[in-house]
Amino acid sequence: MTAQRQERNRARSGTGFRPGIAPIALVGLVWLSLGALAWPQSAAQAATTERVVVNRFTGLAIEGFDPVAYFTDARPLIGREDYEASQAGAVWRFRNEGNRASFVAHPDIYGPQFGGYDPIDLARGVTVAGNPRFWLISGQRLYLFGREQSRDAFAADPGPCLLEATQRWPALEQDLAQ
Repeated sequence: MTAQRQERNRARSGTGFRPGIAPIALVGLVWLSLGALAWPQSAAQAATTERVVVNRFTGLAIEGFDPVAYFTDARPLIGREDYEASQAGAVWRFRNEGNRASFVAHPDIYGPQFGGYDPIDLARGVTVAGNPRFWLISGQRLYLFGREQSRDAFAADPGPCLLEATQRWPALEQDLAQ
């Protein structure tokens, strides 16, 4: 493409230089850069300092998905605001009162194992929050994974991973805030 055509395309798409906008953009970039110096540390701490994976903005465990629905409906379903319970410092949502009652009676059965952290990463010695959309029930327990590839690797041979994750979990859990 010639330089003239490139310049015409920039002018049409609005990506050409505009003298009045450049100083504003520069100020914005400086402000964002200064804010970014403090942000990564606090964001990383927020993502890895909970014993149960909780959305730090909403306070909801596993992004508001109903943990019992994985067992009863064999799929992730968003819980409702009308059916909530507080357990392990998190707010859990459910599709109906029956699911809520089941969870309250047996949170150790219906809650995700390892607080919702990815067992593949726990086996490596790091805490990575699981995504409620990447899940698997194995041995009548719910596991959440950070990536689809982790879920698939776990499904292929859960034994060694579970052994390693179970051994490492107490020390990792102790490092997480209460």
